[in-house]
Amino acid sequence: MVLKVKRVTHEGVAVELPAKATQGSAGFDLYAAIATPVTIEPGGLVSVPTGIAIGFPEPQYAGLILSRSGLATRHGIALANGVGLIDSDYTGELTVGLCNVSKEPYTLEPGERFAQLVVIPIAQLQIIEAASLDDTERSDGGFGSTGRF
Repeated sequence: MVLKVKRVTHEGVAVELPAKATQGSAGFDLYAAIATPVTIEPGGLVSVPTGIAIGFPEPQYAGLILSRSGLATRHGIALANGVGLIDSDYTGELTVGLCNVSKEPYTLEPGERFAQLVVIPIAQLQIIEAASLDDTERSDGGFGSTGRF
């Protein structure tokens, strides 16, 4: 299977293609396609272009954009929407919303790895209305119904 990647031109910016840091990496690192450093103030939000657009091999795939754990745990830099979802039919540039949940400003540098892309299979299900659902061990037990430990 092949993931098509198209560079999106940003004047004065070197656009890096997604890459895996190690053979065992689940996600492809995404790089900041910015010409100058961007400082994210505490509580601040920014949109960061990746300089790429992608094409999935089939509609049964989607992409998840996730935070990089080091940025999140060391600097409080996370995705503004928790997880980004890229539908199989979206072919525009990937832009990532970041937020700073720390008490210190963070400066994102041009070309810095700042998020990761994970490609996943998507079940193509038909929706039908049902008068009832099968009983399960949990059934309609909600928050905390399975206990704390």
